This record gives sequence, C-alpha cells and structure tokens, in this order.
Amino acid sequence: MAEKKETKEKKAKNIHEIKIEIKGDEWAKKLDDAFKKEVKKVKIDGFRPGRAPRNIYEKKYGKASLVVAAVDDSMNEAYQEALKKFNDMPIVQPTVEIEKADNDGVIYKFTFTTKPEVKINKYTNLGVKKDTVKVTKKDVDNEIENLKKQYADLQVKEGAIENGDTAIIDFEGFMDGKAFEGGKAENYSLEIGSNSFIPGFEDALIGLKSGDEKDIDLTFPKDYHAEDLKGKKVTFKVKVHEVKTKVYPELDEEFFKDLGLDDVKTKEDLEKTIKKAMTDQKEYEAENKYVDELFDALLKETKVDIPHELVHEEIDRMVKDYEERLKMQGLTLEQFYKFTNSNEDALKDQMHEEAEKRVKLRFAIDEIINLEKIDATDEEAEKDAEEKSKKHGMDKDEYIKAFGGLEMLKYDIKVQKVLDILKK
Repeated sequence: MAEKKETKEKKAKNIHEIKIEIKGDEWAKKLDDAFKKEVKKVKIDGFRPGRAPRNIYEKKYGKASLVVAAVDDSMNEAYQEALKKFNDMPIVQPTVEIEKADNDGVIYKFTFTTKPEVKINKYTNLGVKKDTVKVTKKDVDNEIENLKKQYADLQVKEGAIENGDTAIIDFEGFMDGKAFEGGKAENYSLEIGSNSFIPGFEDALIGLKSGDEKDIDLTFPKDYHAEDLKGKKVTFKVKVHEVKTKVYPELDEEFFKDLGLDDVKTKEDLEKTIKKAMTDQKEYEAENKYVDELFDALLKETKVDIPHELVHEEIDRMVKDYEERLKMQGLTLEQFYKFTNSNEDALKDQMHEEAEKRVKLRFAIDEIINLEKIDATDEEAEKDAEEKSKKHGMDKDEYIKAFGGLEMLKYDIKVQKVLDILKK
C-alpha cells in the first residue's frame, strides 16, 4: 500500500507550501520501475541489453542513479497531488525543491503563489477631471501655415539672402590658419534660421548675394561636442553659389488635392476640415491623458503585494514588444544595445517600474470587476468586434483573432466598464 505524507505550510497569505512525501512500498516500486527503465539504456558486459540484475547495475552505476531517476519520474505525479490541495490555480509557475531523496523515500516541497489580497481604498470620486478641448482660429491658421511650409517650393531668387532663404554655399573652416577636420563642404544647402550651424554663422550670411565671398570669424561654443573645437576661435571662408527662397502654394483646389482632400473646395472648407481633425486629435489625446490619470489615481488607492515573478514576466513581454518595434525600424536588439552602449539587464532595469505598475493595475482592475460583478457576454464581444473591425477595414473574424480571441475582447469590454465606474 502506498505511503504518502502531506503537510501544508503557509508563509504569506498568497504563498503556499505543500510537501509531498513518498516512501515505503510505493517508493520501493518507484525505484524498481526506475531500474527497469534505466537498465535498458546501458550496456553491461556479460549481459544482454536490459537483462542485467539490479545488484549488478547498482554495483556499476550506484543506487543513487536510481534515486535520481525515480525522483524525476515521480515529480509530475507529486505536483498533481499538491495541486489538488488548492481551489485557486497558481498565478505563476510553481517552484519545487527536493528536501530529501534517498533509498527510503523522497520529499518534494512545492511553493505555490496564488492571487494576493487586493485592498482598494476607493475607486470612485478620484478627483480626476478631463481636460477641456478647444481649437481656436489661431490654431487652425497656424496649422494651415505649417501645411503651406511643408508643400513650399524652393525657387532661385535674385538679391540678398534673407532669413528663411536657403543658401547654396561652399565653406571651409580654419583654426590658427590651418584647416580643421570636418569643417569643409561644397554646394551645401543651408536654410537660414534653421540654427543647424554654430551661433553666428547663419546670421553672417544675411545680406550676401550669389557669387559673394566672405570670411566669418566665430568662436565654437564651450559645450560643443568635438573636444578639439570647444571654445576655439575659427574662421570660415564662405562662397555663395545660389540663393533660393520658399514659394508657398495658393489655397486652391490643386493644393487641396495635393493634401488628399478631394471634398475641400474653398479656404472655408479647409478651415472646417482642419478644425475637426485637430479637435478629434486633441479629444483623443485628452481622453488618453484622462484615462492615464484615472489609473494613476486608482493605483494610489490600491495596496497589493505584487509577486516578483509576475513583474519579471511582464518585463519579458515588454522586451519582446520593444524588439518587434525595433524590427519595424530595421533594427535588432543587439544593434540597439551596441548603439546605446547598453545591454539586456540595463533595458530590463529601465522597464521594471512600468512593469510593476502594469501588474498592479491589472490586480486593481480585476478586483473592481469582482466587487462590481462586472461581466461581458459573447454577444457584446461579437458586436464590439463587428464595429471595430469595420473601422480598421478588417474582417470580423480576422479582427477577433488579431485581438487575441473572444475572451480577450470580453475582458477588454470589462475594462471599459471599469473605466466608466472610475469616471463617476
């Protein structure tokens, strides 16, 4: 008859230890089964494969080898036995420790981490208000000017360089009468006022015309990135080849078509279209900021001991997501580490605080779902998928699959219902 001894210890409210001990006749059978399996794997002189007696096997390979094999073979059975002791499933992968293993028996110690206790002081009246969205005529006018700048043409002009013009120049820099490295270029296009050169260079070009030459005396900033040029006095010899000025498009139908706005016919139409687009964008940003601040306020009202294993799992997910985003830019994680003089540990340390915040927020949301008895039906999820798939130009089933399945959609609906409560 099997002899098992189980003891249950409790360290913290959500950390549970169970010991499963196998000994006596059952352990003897486990060792015998281990021998029958292991003996087939070895070759012993004088015996056909798998036919050597146990005493000969143990003499050559030791009794400990059978103990190790029996421990490995019995671990899953012991785990299932320990798992029966809990109504709640563990939220992280359980750990196992072999407290004892010899000819007399084995003692497994399984450590289970279950959902920790979550205490929320309050989750309504959080004192968070959504920003009021307003788009003024000045905002619209500025946006139209930005669009005109983006679509402006550069055309050669006669006359002197003015701020905003682009000068096509040759230049070479000298320090103490000698040309310095990196200080020379030919037919360089420089937009005056872009502040892409050291202070004073662009201003010194204003007033020059095509064909003019000028020596410009300057001093490099003390915080300049090149060590050998910091605070140094230099002279730039400059020759102007050409002066170009920006010619802005007229607000006509041709320009509206360039913008992809076929329905816009007049300036007034354009102003209305831009105002709506800006309002929608600001509304989107205000809503995201509002939700973030609501969640931050909720976290301040929430107390929970977060299992570090969950934080590490979240960090691993964040690293994978970051790796995917880098791939879209044509980069690998290894290249990122090289460019930033970093490594995986540094990246994970950087992500630790955000990962901890995400895990804590999930616990808080799940607790509110439980307290408020929030649910979402298959019908709600199907309807939600139908609406959102149309917005994304996708088939409904494709959208559900991309989202992670119907259960993930249902959970997302529950989160939205939690948000509705937080907004009260």
